[in-house]
Amino acid sequence: MVQLLLQGEYTVGELAGFCQIPSYMASEHLRLMRNRGLLDFQRRGRKIFYFVIEEGLKGIIACLEDKYNISRPVK
Repeated sequence: MVQLLLQGEYTVGELAGFCQIPSYMASEHLRLMRNRGLLDFQRRGRKIFYFVIEEGLKGIIACLEDKYNISRPVK
């Protein structure tokens, strides 16, 4: 989920679809990350878009991708 959010803004439904998890589970993950100051959201009409606000996540995720040979998800 964080890998996707580092590439752009997404709704709960989009993230749930990409991660193949129920929307309520994606929403809970996003809520927890937002409460810890990693993400924020913006409402546009009826949709809410989440995005990364903690710049340090970029380096942490890059380190994990390199160490464990993880590829970035394709949108």
